Amino acid sequence: MPRLIRLLLLVFIPNVHAVLAQNISGTVINAEDKQPVDFVNIGIAGKNVGTVTDVNGRFHLSVDPCFSCDSLLFSRIGYNSCSIKIADIMIDSMMVVPLKEKTYELSELKITPRKFKTRTLGVTTKFKKMNAGFEHNLLGYECGILMKVKKSALIKKINIHIATCTYDTIFYRLNIYKVQGKRTFVNMLKEPVYITMPGSAVKDEIQLDLQSKNIIVDGNFLITLEHVKDLGEGLLYFCAGFGEKTYFRKTSQGKWETVPIGISISVLADVEK
Repeated sequence: MPRLIRLLLLVFIPNVHAVLAQNISGTVINAEDKQPVDFVNIGIAGKNVGTVTDVNGRFHLSVDPCFSCDSLLFSRIGYNSCSIKIADIMIDSMMVVPLKEKTYELSELKITPRKFKTRTLGVTTKFKKMNAGFEHNLLGYECGILMKVKKSALIKKINIHIATCTYDTIFYRLNIYKVQGKRTFVNMLKEPVYITMPGSAVKDEIQLDLQSKNIIVDGNFLITLEHVKDLGEGLLYFCAGFGEKTYFRKTSQGKWETVPIGISISVLADVEK
């Protein structure tokens, strides 16, 4: 085995038919107060064509003519998604896309006697010579680990073991997805969770305390980190090991794929027996 095993999940995507590509630009706003909405996922569902809005709600996307019959999906935690046919978008014109805030209904509370045990789920390796992660500013790129539970689990803390970080500052969105089918996931968070800190503060481990958010999951769930902001030059690699798969997608709304190596993301949770 080589002295340094480095698996880069990022895949360089060639700029096919760049000359003929349709340039789509615009701003996503809140439908009520008309304020820009930051870090909105924009892309063609199941295809590796997408981006993320910046802090001012602006976006730019080049779309190959072969996707003209598809639709762009706009989605963000806390808002209702919307879809716009690419064929209906005026070439090189500035779009304004309003998103409506989502209203969450309180589910019926059923109190039943249940026993829980604190467990650690996911990948806990601290081995730095095997690593994987973010090396380029591909907006919407995300990767994570499937957490396996049979019943309910209350998420308490998340631990992420870092192999290398050379960014001046990191800024990532944490996503928690409910499994709906084979490589089909739905984000279950009601408000976004961001990880931001100076690069110099990113040492061996990042710990997130989520107990106050009262996040309860039923069955298997996927936890990922998503690259939503241009961080400039740099890279962030996680410790990794064999035995688990890393789930990843190359951009917003893209197709989920897996590689046979698990990045070191673990969850401390109270799991129902």
